[in-house]
Amino acid sequence: QVQLVESGGGLVQAGGSLRLSCAASGLTFSSYAMGWFRQAPGKEREFVAAISGSGGSTNYADSVKGRFTLSRDNVKNTVYLQMNSLKPEDTAVYYCAAEFRGSGSYYYRAYDFWGQGTQVTVAS
Repeated sequence: QVQLVESGGGLVQAGGSLRLSCAASGLTFSSYAMGWFRQAPGKEREFVAAISGSGGSTNYADSVKGRFTLSRDNVKNTVYLQMNSLKPEDTAVYYCAAEFRGSGSYYYRAYDFWGQGTQVTVAS
């Protein structure tokens, strides 16, 4: 079955960096756009970034543009979210998701499979 496993979360000081990884199995990875979403306590799940199946196109939320970089390795079936200049408001559970033959939607319902999430906490 399809599995998406996130890793790399943790506690970091404001201004620091983290790199999240999402390893996929059980699917034809290059056929899926991959997205990252986050959800803070008491808030709705929000789009962070997405990348097309080929890796040639990326989308970012305005709140992370210029600070986060999304990439993928279609040999390792893994997507990476490099997060720099982290802010306390970036604190959330981060989820990766797979969208079959998609372009990297901003809308969470477009995604077919989800990981279990990884906690990112940014201390001020």
